[in-house]
Amino acid sequence: MDIHFRQANQNDAAAIWTILQHAILRRKNDGSTQWQDGYPNPEIINNDILKGAGYVLVQDQTIIGYTAVYFNYEPAYENIQGKWLTNNDFVVVHRIAIGESQIGKGFAKLILKYVEQVALEENIYSIKADTNYDNLPMLRIFESLGYQYCGEVFFRGSPRKAFEKILKP
Repeated sequence: MDIHFRQANQNDAAAIWTILQHAILRRKNDGSTQWQDGYPNPEIINNDILKGAGYVLVQDQTIIGYTAVYFNYEPAYENIQGKWLTNNDFVVVHRIAIGESQIGKGFAKLILKYVEQVALEENIYSIKADTNYDNLPMLRIFESLGYQYCGEVFFRGSPRKAFEKILKP
C-alpha cells in the first residue's frame, strides 16, 4: 500500500471537497456545531490550494485525506484566552478530514505526523491547532499525539480549544 503526503493542486479540489462534505455531515450527525455554518466551503479549499497550504494524503493514487498547513499565520491565535507554550515560528494545521471509507484507520494521526515532518523540514518546532469543544475524535487525537491544551481561541464568534505541540529537532 503506497501512502504519501503532498501539496494539493487544482486537480485535487473536487476530491477534497467531497471528503470535506462527508466530514461536515459526520460532525452534524455527531451532534456537533463545528462546520455547520457554511465553513469550510469550496472557496476556502481553493484559497488553501492557491496559497500552497492545501495538503492531501494519497493512498494508491486516491486522495483519502486533506488538511491545510499555514506557516506563522493565524490571526485568531493572537488573541488566545490562555497562553501558548512558545512564541516562536509555528505551523498551523486546519481542516483535517479523512475520506468516508477510511475513517477509524489512523489516517488523521498520520496526517499530523506528516505535518510534523513538514514543520521540521522548515526548522519549525511548534505546531498549533484548534478544534471544537464537541469534536471528541479530534480531541482524543491531539491528546494521543502529545498536544497540550493552551486555552481558547475564537473563530466566527465561537470558542475553540487551542493546542500546541513542541517538536524535537
